[in-house]
Amino acid sequence: MKVLYVYCHPLADSFHAGIRAEALAALEAAGHEVDLLDLYAEGFDPVLSAEGRRDYHDEAVNQRGLEPYIARLRAAEGLVVQFPTWSFGPPAMLKGFIDRMFMPGVGFDISDPAKVKPLLTHIRSVAGIVTYGRPWWYALWMGDPPRKIVMRYLWWYTGWKARRRYYALYHLNIATADQRAGFIEKVKAGMARL
Repeated sequence: MKVLYVYCHPLADSFHAGIRAEALAALEAAGHEVDLLDLYAEGFDPVLSAEGRRDYHDEAVNQRGLEPYIARLRAAEGLVVQFPTWSFGPPAMLKGFIDRMFMPGVGFDISDPAKVKPLLTHIRSVAGIVTYGRPWWYALWMGDPPRKIVMRYLWWYTGWKARRRYYALYHLNIATADQRAGFIEKVKAGMARL
């Protein structure tokens, strides 16, 4: 399967970088073709400008400047998003990626606004790899937006057909070395079964 791995963390020496290395190795060992999209390293511009918003619904021009990223998304059969939870949501960089990329003509067909249809139905698997600084019950109390983005929102774009997986490490700030290592093993096993 061709997997688009969207990675969102600014630090090259972070715990997330360690997770990513193991996850990518597991995907490749399982025979998947992996396209790593490191939003920070590639300098993705997450800002939806005034012009971008004005042209958002015009499929003749709304994809300008994003063509290489759109081609990568359209080529994917699997989508993995990896990110830390900041302020009970994804980092602004990832939110901007979703805002800009999952647009009319790419993510959905809005030719009939009463019956919007998803266009990423070629994606067969969606997975999230997410860390939180707070315990699971606090994230639950806040509605756990990162889980909903992966398990509901991104899943919708596949026509509700993709297999979904969510790997979360809660309370990372006090996680022991064993808990961190256990999470990485869980992620590796999940990527091997993607």
